Amino acid sequence: MSRHKRELTGEEKKLWRRVAATLKTRRKLEHEEEPSEPAPPPKQAPRAHAPSAHAAHPQPKPKKAAAPPPLQARDGEKRVRRGKLEIGASLDLHGHTQETGRSALGRFLHAAASRGDRTVIVITGVGRGGEGVLKRRLPEWLAEHDLRVLVSGFAPAHRSHGGAGAFYVFLRSRRSGPR
Repeated sequence: MSRHKRELTGEEKKLWRRVAATLKTRRKLEHEEEPSEPAPPPKQAPRAHAPSAHAAHPQPKPKKAAAPPPLQARDGEKRVRRGKLEIGASLDLHGHTQETGRSALGRFLHAAASRGDRTVIVITGVGRGGEGVLKRRLPEWLAEHDLRVLVSGFAPAHRSHGGAGAFYVFLRSRRSGPR
């Protein structure tokens, strides 16, 4: 590749604008120039309407996702930091895939609930760029029915317990059932 950039010819700029006009982007491309003449709209083949095909197989409505357990960020986190809530156990999900992480979380929370633990820490890690897959999926997993009955809430952990890469998970007491 050459170290010196050359300028695009008029024909190349026109071709680039035609290609760029067909792309769906969320932001403008860098060094994008306004075309001197409007680019012709892309030609589309006429659509054949088949109303009977759509009427025979209506699209199913998407199911609503289960609501995640309540986020108890302030109260729960403060109580753990002050020593009012004891942390029963911790689970480190580093190195897990989504599938193995979900199954390990299920086993861990069921075991912690059967021991009578009230607060546990789940370490997901922050991931690359601060938004790891496991960190993002944890609230979804906690909202699933088999874990929802065990969990009363969750909160991001304090810096001393893992910070942005960890969560406190608050478990229901044995005598309180699902709400």
